[in-house]
Amino acid sequence: MATEDSVRLFLCGDVMTGRGIDQALPHPCEPTLYESYITDARGYIELAERANGPFKRPVPFDYIWGNALAELQKARTDLRIINLETSITRSPDALREKPVLYRMSPDNLPCLTAAAVDCCCLANNHVLDWGPAGLVETLAALDAAGLRHVGAGRDLAEASAPAVLEAHHGSRVLVFPYGSPSSGLPLDWAAAASRPGVNLLPDLSEASARRVAAEIQAVKRPGDIALLSIHWGANWGYEVPQSQVRFAHRLIEEGADLICGHSSHHVKALEVYRNRLVIYGAGDFINDYEGIGGYEEFRGDLALMYLPKLDARTGELAELRLVPMQMKRFRLNRAAPADAQWLCDLLNRQGTHFATAFQLRDDAAITVEAT
Repeated sequence: MATEDSVRLFLCGDVMTGRGIDQALPHPCEPTLYESYITDARGYIELAERANGPFKRPVPFDYIWGNALAELQKARTDLRIINLETSITRSPDALREKPVLYRMSPDNLPCLTAAAVDCCCLANNHVLDWGPAGLVETLAALDAAGLRHVGAGRDLAEASAPAVLEAHHGSRVLVFPYGSPSSGLPLDWAAAASRPGVNLLPDLSEASARRVAAEIQAVKRPGDIALLSIHWGANWGYEVPQSQVRFAHRLIEEGADLICGHSSHHVKALEVYRNRLVIYGAGDFINDYEGIGGYEEFRGDLALMYLPKLDARTGELAELRLVPMQMKRFRLNRAAPADAQWLCDLLNRQGTHFATAFQLRDDAAITVEAT
């Protein structure tokens, strides 16, 4: 349990439990894909085994989390929040015009409850891969499993409502979810008064910043922590657009306490602005990308567990621990020391633009200091 004056969170980038991951779990969907690259989801298992060796299947539900489960236990987290970038459905209504589609069987949902996830953010560009019927089934499956979700809904009211999560001693964490078209999210996926969809953030303009600020201020009360989960930006590349920086700074000035950006398939820059954490690109956390060629220089196989400790009274960042992980055989493993150093060096290079420096500790975790 965290101390009375602090809240400890676990955050991560995209958790993509569809396609190959789904096929490795005990109750997979029908494996047909509509991709130009692979037409059978089991092909992603073959790629992973070709890259890193065979593994016994089906895997247990907690298998994919690997060493991350022990790290979560050690971190004594109050709340665990993920970006779930997967439909949970057996619907046949695939959006075949979309080049990549993710879905997981509802019967494989124990792979999420195995990690005691407290909230799944859904405002992303894969949650409607199997159409409105697939989204409605996704929401029903999460509800049946007792998993809080935010960012997509049966109508705009549900899609835009923030999650109010109880931490401890009365502390509340408010999760405000948004999906940006810059991540590949189709504009017509926006939820409406009588249409299922996602909570769309159409742009990063001043008008949008005022809208989000008003939404925060309408709910936030003294002692609350306001967390923005934003799916934005391209899959590859380290550039952080100035529009994202301006938007993040503006929202922190207006009451946001932490901004967790995701969509990039690899780790990007972090910033501590006004003593508050901004993650511009959290990187993928769980996926089935092993063995796929291209973009190797970005080390998409490496991931970070983001473990911030926040002052429960002010929302300011009190401490940040980053645990380097590596996905291998569809399982998260602690990264080797050389890989942990690679990630630390990357964060320091990217951090020079944001006056934020990083240090690799003896336990191979990374800590952050504002310079």
